[in-house]
Amino acid sequence: MKQPETNRFLLKEIVQEDIDHIYKGLSDPKVTQFYAVHFPTLEATQEQMDWYEDLKKHGTGIWWGIWSKDREKFVGAGGFNGLEKDNRKAEIGLWLLPEFWGRGILREVMPCLFREGFENLNLNRIEGFVDADNLKCRRALEKINFSYEGTMRQVEFKKGKFLDVAIYSILKDEFSLKSAH
Repeated sequence: MKQPETNRFLLKEIVQEDIDHIYKGLSDPKVTQFYAVHFPTLEATQEQMDWYEDLKKHGTGIWWGIWSKDREKFVGAGGFNGLEKDNRKAEIGLWLLPEFWGRGILREVMPCLFREGFENLNLNRIEGFVDADNLKCRRALEKINFSYEGTMRQVEFKKGKFLDVAIYSILKDEFSLKSAH
């Protein structure tokens, strides 16, 4: 199967050998500030690698490493989890290493992920769940045509407090219409 790519980036399915790159991102407090996981050691990161493998094994998702086209630089990861084949929906996620923030990568890579979801995974709906306080991520989702659907109040408990989570989505026909222009 052809690897998804953009003008500047290549998406390569995450494999065990990527653990050092995943650790670099998911041990960085700037990356994980609004993320559900944080791994303080390389050994602890194995839990995330097992999660990626379980997604694939059970057909509930797929995640890719985001690499520069020359395969020299790992810049982050993105993919789908919570995939429900009957309902044709999944949750999207993406994180970047801090040195690559603010370079238009999200805007370039997300449409590639949308195509993978809508065309190859046969999704009708892609959802994004965001910590309501993560205004930077919320603005980014709105810029790439996600629709804000509402906020679930105090739905998660993290670091000793309840968090609100904002819900966003994009539908297959919305993406098709927007990508045609």
